[in-house]
Amino acid sequence: MNLKIKIKNLTLKNPVMTASGTFGYGEENAEFFDLSLLGAVVVKGLSIKPSMGNPPPRIWETPCGMLNSIGLQNIGIEAFNRDKLPWLRQFDTRIIANFYGNEISEFVEAARALEGVDALEMNVSCPNKQAGWIAFGTDPLMLSKVVGAVRKVTELPLIVKLSPNVTDITVLAKSAVDAGADALSLINTLTAMAIDIETRRPRLSNIIGGLSGPAIKPIAIRMVYQVHKAVNVPLIGMGGIMNGNDAVEFLLAGAGGVAVGTANFIDPVASVKVLDGIIDYMRRKNISDINDIIGGVMV
Repeated sequence: MNLKIKIKNLTLKNPVMTASGTFGYGEENAEFFDLSLLGAVVVKGLSIKPSMGNPPPRIWETPCGMLNSIGLQNIGIEAFNRDKLPWLRQFDTRIIANFYGNEISEFVEAARALEGVDALEMNVSCPNKQAGWIAFGTDPLMLSKVVGAVRKVTELPLIVKLSPNVTDITVLAKSAVDAGADALSLINTLTAMAIDIETRRPRLSNIIGGLSGPAIKPIAIRMVYQVHKAVNVPLIGMGGIMNGNDAVEFLLAGAGGVAVGTANFIDPVASVKVLDGIIDYMRRKNISDINDIIGGVMV
């Protein structure tokens, strides 16, 4: 059974990876399973300098999902390269660094500093940063500029994580690919809000946060399907994947890889169970190559 997928010149042993921001730098989950079982570990978003993120409260559970406004808290690229990356390298899996900047020059500097990983995932679409930053992920011209600038300074496979908070995600997908993206991740969380009716105050200190979990899965699958028809690069699908069947839906819609996110907070071995579920499906359907599933929805 062939489970391998490719992103540019990078081969992953299987299509299952972690979604940035839900797996830290891998240490906690490594207590429960061998990270070598995964196709890739995508670490939480990194910036040039350490960031404390947003003040609490910054997580709120919703029906079939979760709101978060963590605000991209992280240890910074220098500490990651020194303290986390060498530890991650002991595992037989690909290391993908999610990164961000507050302006184009910071994206470029971050990409240059992360040359020790296997691939880069550009986060241009976090909904719980302050107003203005989100323009990178919603304005095609701004997206083209920042992707193009990063493309010039790195030979690593470049993945761009798209925002679902747009009218037509295919416009942003085409803009990113035309500017040099080798693959696309979709979707990031949906802009959302919750209110405590007793205090009449927002549940999150940042007021607005990002909604993830099973509640957004149908939206994510629809967007993967649309983007798969619009561009010719590998897609990494995410948004509410809780089991193998969910992952297969994304593969059929056109995703070549899948990322497990919110499920990690419920079950630390969720990503391995997702992989097992994909394998079970392939065996049940007598499918020998994962690539025979990708984009296989019958419409």
